[in-house]
Parts: sequence; structure tokens; C-alpha cells
Amino acid sequence: MKNQGFPDHAFDGRPIIGICNTWSELASCHSGLRDLAKGVKRGVWEAGGFPVEFPVMSLGETQMKSTAMLFRNLLAMDVEESIRAYGIDGVVLLGGCDKATPGQLMGAASVDLPTIAVSSGPMLNGKWQGGVGGQRQAHCFDHGAMVDAVPMVMHTPFDRQTRGGNGRRGH
Repeated sequence: MKNQGFPDHAFDGRPIIGICNTWSELASCHSGLRDLAKGVKRGVWEAGGFPVEFPVMSLGETQMKSTAMLFRNLLAMDVEESIRAYGIDGVVLLGGCDKATPGQLMGAASVDLPTIAVSSGPMLNGKWQGGVGGQRQAHCFDHGAMVDAVPMVMHTPFDRQTRGGNGRRGH
């Protein structure tokens, strides 16, 4: 890893702390995690650790057909095997939805290393046709689009206006 520009003193016996990141542009619940990872890395350095970020599968309910739940256990396996393969001393899990967070925790628990989970935080409500676009309406609209009950021409403007930004949706 020295070829990536890390200084020699970074390898002086510091604990290696993995930052397990589900960041993806495909999943709005995870899209803010790239920035959050930068702060987590700074905190690990300040605490005397050596942070290394690695990607794992991202589960996004709004884009995955038919449901992200089908992939939760695959994410758990991805997390577990990534942690085992790289021989890290502890891990910070960065995730953001009700499928990814349990999947990450399941994988990390199987390895039995010190673990901290950091959520992407809640997504703010947006607006739709003059009213508040709540998360429940957005969730139902998503599923209607996935089963072709809602045409994509309607879904796209609804999606843009009801989601108030990055973060996980509350259900």
C-alpha cells in the first residue's frame, strides 16, 4: 500500500480500520456516503488508526427489482468476506437503508471484530403538486413503477420532487 502514497509512519503498528462503504450513485440512500467517508477517515487518523476504505454492494430500494430484500444476505456475505480477506483490526460500516444496515451488521458480526455502524441519516421530505411528498407516498410510487403500474414518464418528476436529498427514507 506504500505505492499509493501513504507515508512510512502510517505503517508503524497502527490498527488498520476498514471503512466498509455502500456508496453508489444508483441508490439515493447511499449517495452521501462518499463525503461521510472522508470525515470518518479523518477521525480514524486522529484517533491513531490507519483508515482504509473498501466498497461493498449497495442496496437501493428505489432502483432494484423486485426488492432490495432479496440481496440483503448477499451483502452480508460481501461484508464478511471482505473483512476477513483484508485482515483489518476493526471496521466502520457506512450504510443507509433498512436492508443495507442489517446486511452490513450481519456480515461484521460473523467476523467478530470491533465495529461501529454509521448511518447516512434521514432523507428530507420533498414537495409534490404543492404539498409535502412524504416518504410513504414515494415508497408506494416506487413499487408502482417497478411493476409497471406507474409509467416512468410520471415517476421521474415525482421522484425528483418528493425526495429532499441524500439519506435513507423513513418507512
